[in-house]
Amino acid sequence: MKSITLIEYIYFFLGALCVSFIMNKLVLRFSKSLGIRNKNDVVVRWSNDSKPSLGGISMYFTFVVGALVCAVVFSDQNIFDNTEFVGLMAASTLAFVIGVADDAYNTKPMLKLFGQISCGLIFVFTNNAIDVFHLPILDGVITVLWVVAVMNSLNMLDNMDGITGTTSLFILISCVTIFGLFFTQGNVLWLILMVIEIGALIGFLCYNINPAKMFMGDTGSQFIALFVSFFGVKTLWNLPANYELPSWSAVFLILAAFTPAIVDTLTVVINRTKRGVSVMLGGKDHTTHHLVYKGLSDFKVWLVFTFIGLLSTALAILIAYFISVEQVFMSLMAFVFFLIVFFLLYRNTIKYKAPEN
Repeated sequence: MKSITLIEYIYFFLGALCVSFIMNKLVLRFSKSLGIRNKNDVVVRWSNDSKPSLGGISMYFTFVVGALVCAVVFSDQNIFDNTEFVGLMAASTLAFVIGVADDAYNTKPMLKLFGQISCGLIFVFTNNAIDVFHLPILDGVITVLWVVAVMNSLNMLDNMDGITGTTSLFILISCVTIFGLFFTQGNVLWLILMVIEIGALIGFLCYNINPAKMFMGDTGSQFIALFVSFFGVKTLWNLPANYELPSWSAVFLILAAFTPAIVDTLTVVINRTKRGVSVMLGGKDHTTHHLVYKGLSDFKVWLVFTFIGLLSTALAILIAYFISVEQVFMSLMAFVFFLIVFFLLYRNTIKYKAPEN
């Protein structure tokens, strides 16, 4: 596959940013006229303001346009003959459809779960599985569990302006940096697609950071989570296998890069289990909500998660750089960082409760 210069990557990024920004603007205008007639096009969020939940459309559309551009750029090689790429396209489209159905019809949790499992199985059967134990069946099961976990985790985190979009952005920055630096024989196509989606996310965040004009909805959270889970496999889970490092070191790479999402999900699961409440239901008991109960504004909560995401990304890149020579120490750093973030945010959920009505 032909090489791409840095300036060409910048062109892909700027192109995706412009496409996403313009499309979100058009979708936002549409939702204020014809689109707003359908009550399923809006959701009532934490802010209690009804706003269009159509941001996921731009993310998926930009990805598809980017893929088509790649098909032209790599016209000497038909990228649709690439089984791994076709797997990503198929699973991404299914995730997008799952999100659209949930936004439009509020589908039953089990049906949504079935769709998420199907996305994971697509990865397994298109050579996009996690390579940790080097046992196809076991690695396949882990891959499916991984995809389902990420799709639900980022969906749960999408409870306040800008949080899931920013968290996903930092994870992709971790992935694109690590892939570019350490996968010297890597697939250029993966780098381009990550750069494109980073541009798409920034274009969306222009409308989603508090005070948000639009939300991503399940359409966006399911798609971007699927996309993030894919490159989490390609870049983070499979980095140790690429360098013949211990498989367990991949867990700490994941722990570092996905700290904000994992901490929020783990906190919600623990607290709801203690209260005997289903973890599948929505609620205003996330780490983000409790920061507001503490007295922070929605925008400051976004700043907190942006800071955590920045540290998380820097640590993931640092671990990837040194893990070949300092596996235990770098893994310990990831674990300590995770524990500190978890302790601070979890403690906050215990100390600061929702105000009494």
